Amino acid sequence: MRSTVRHLLASGVLGVALVATALPAHAATTSAVVFNTGHLDLVDVAYEAGALKVGVHDEDNGIEYGADEVKLVVKRQAKVTVPADPAYAFLGTPGVSKVWVLPQIENTNLIWPGIAAEEIEAGVFAGDALTLSAQSVTGPGQLAIYTENAVGQPTILADSGDGLPDAITVAAGDHTHANWAFDKAGTYYVTVRATGTLVATGQQVTSAPATLRFTVKA
Repeated sequence: MRSTVRHLLASGVLGVALVATALPAHAATTSAVVFNTGHLDLVDVAYEAGALKVGVHDEDNGIEYGADEVKLVVKRQAKVTVPADPAYAFLGTPGVSKVWVLPQIENTNLIWPGIAAEEIEAGVFAGDALTLSAQSVTGPGQLAIYTENAVGQPTILADSGDGLPDAITVAAGDHTHANWAFDKAGTYYVTVRATGTLVATGQQVTSAPATLRFTVKA
């Protein structure tokens, strides 16, 4: 666990790649910090000492953790009915199916999940871009990450239900939010990795995988 000072960075275009894979056996820890509420950047990308790193940032307390240092609880209160709109069929049967959603818009009773690239400076990576790709989700059901516009229409960022990989793009210095939806209760493991090409050398660099553990309450 490390405390950091968040930097104000110049704006630019950043792409990030979200990769979901099975949890390595050593990644589980009995001493992890448990979160079931709060503003958390579940994917927090940094470039330090020549290496890309992905962790979890506790925005409320200004603390960064390794992904294996936290356990993320999706409470029963997150369970909702899929909107009665065919555009939401990727979550299940519209108006019928139930899903557990960590929301894009803050609900202080639940985790407010963010994706952050605030520590990536413009000009470091080619095109100011990194790439995220979702490879697999391990758990009892599916995970979908999506945003909703002002009139409630969804844009899917990643969906393990229709095959992976998927890609997510965010701007350098950006801090964004999306809905994270699980369609069954149980434990899920999602692994995140960022890749980019350095402007100075043309070398491609990739972060170590960072595995998030979610417990979705029935």
